[in-house]
Amino acid sequence: MEQLNFSLHSKSTSLTKHEMICGVVGSGNLEVFVSAIEQTEKCDIIVNTSATGFKEVWAAVLSEFCNRHAVGGLKFQLNDMGATPAVVSLRLSQAVTLLKDNEHA
Repeated sequence: MEQLNFSLHSKSTSLTKHEMICGVVGSGNLEVFVSAIEQTEKCDIIVNTSATGFKEVWAAVLSEFCNRHAVGGLKFQLNDMGATPAVVSLRLSQAVTLLKDNEHA
């Protein structure tokens, strides 16, 4: 297992005041926990992954995510079991969609 820590710039959001989880830890999949941190233009992401040696790939996928979505002020913890970059991007976008849906419920 490898743990990677990222603190990335992203527009500030007010999407959540509660914790949320989506996805599952399983072969080729990814579990995402989301929680709020202080209101800032920084997004903290912790990746626990079974696939070691891919820090640059994770950095590229997560940077693109933080540029595409306003997630500043959120902390993401990812538990990965070999998800491809496409699955990672999809699961993170799903988490943002769930946060938006919960804000309007």
